[in-house]
Amino acid sequence: MTQNHENARAVNSKIHYLNFNQKSTKANGQINAALEGNSKNNFPKIDDYIANLKPALPVYFIRPKAIKRATEFFLENFSHSKYDSDVLYSVKSNPDATVLQHLFDNGIKHFDVASLAEIELISGLFGEAAKMYFMHPIKSREAIYKAYFEYGIRDFVLDSPEELRKIKEVTKHAKDLGLHMRLSVSNSNAAFNLSGKFGILPSKSIALARRIRLSAQRFGICFHVGSQCMDPIEYRNAINLAKNVVQKAKVKLDVLDIGGGFPSTYPGMTPPNLASYFDEIFDAIRQANFDSSVRLWCEPGRALVAEAGSLLVRVEGKKNAMLYLNDGTYGGLFDAGFPGFIYPTRAVRVKGKIPFAEKQTSFGFYGPTCDSLDVMKGPFQLPENITEGDYIEIGQLGAYSRSIRTSFNGFDRNLQFEVCDEPIDSMFINEEEENQQELENQN
Repeated sequence: MTQNHENARAVNSKIHYLNFNQKSTKANGQINAALEGNSKNNFPKIDDYIANLKPALPVYFIRPKAIKRATEFFLENFSHSKYDSDVLYSVKSNPDATVLQHLFDNGIKHFDVASLAEIELISGLFGEAAKMYFMHPIKSREAIYKAYFEYGIRDFVLDSPEELRKIKEVTKHAKDLGLHMRLSVSNSNAAFNLSGKFGILPSKSIALARRIRLSAQRFGICFHVGSQCMDPIEYRNAINLAKNVVQKAKVKLDVLDIGGGFPSTYPGMTPPNLASYFDEIFDAIRQANFDSSVRLWCEPGRALVAEAGSLLVRVEGKKNAMLYLNDGTYGGLFDAGFPGFIYPTRAVRVKGKIPFAEKQTSFGFYGPTCDSLDVMKGPFQLPENITEGDYIEIGQLGAYSRSIRTSFNGFDRNLQFEVCDEPIDSMFINEEEENQQELENQN
């Protein structure tokens, strides 16, 4: 384990310990004992934590093994014999220091940052060993200045002539810029449409591409097919649009950034296997016949970390088919509320109580705040006799859960531990099993 990893874990442990903020000596002793074991990289199982701590607060469980598996998959599969390539982790999907350290230790050295806070975080953890790319299309002048002059960032995304002018003025017309034009592309097969707020229409991009080319040491084109993209054909369509822009503008392309959008698996939302995404992407690039000097980037977030995290919540009350939890949409379960994601769930009952019923029932959730918008309709499948005091592990929350938590109504405290358990569901494990079965069938 690296010294940086120890430091990251110490920082996180201290933060989450302080968040617990209980006056009970017994409770503090239990938490300290758990943190001590956690710091030795001897990761227990989730059920052991529940049995020993019986936590009153929501608990994040981080799976280092899942981070390693996903990272190795992307680094191995996003590679090409003709083109150099880089995998840029999208920091906004999970900025937790322990998660970032595991990604770094497993080979992720490039980071898509979108704010000064994210820049400071990555710089503080990894220094010059990490390379950052400012991928927010609209940035403040102060952010551009600090990114360029204080943190050495040279690559910036933009989608308008105004932003190009701003970057040039703030950097004093620097000659070492990598400037990357974001195209607006179809998001028709994505759970979250990201094409409205950012991106220039391909039909209006020709003049901007030429202006950028005159100002940039490296000219790139980037796009985003939408978060949780369910059909790899969207990448092919976007790559073809990028090719047409380059041909019509008659400019040299240095970087093709295919962005993020790589999916994870959720109940009722099972995408094709990830290998098919890379097959589609590289076949489209082959047909586009970009110059061999073009560098390829991708910006996975959700696909790298979703499986690596789950959230343990406690049932505080039950009314008919609704369970009242100690976390909700203002905490770690935003996506279960507003966009209505359905997450895999697992009920846990402490020893000494009667067993759970075998029959499963559909439940909805209410969060702990006083706001009636704090609701998650589900349905979430759980034992019909689940009741107050039982726990629910909610899977696939390694992405976006921690990064969009709020302190509304004072429900901001939580714990975090690293564990050895496998995810409740996994695209990567399923893919490994499919590949193994295919090899067995061939033999």
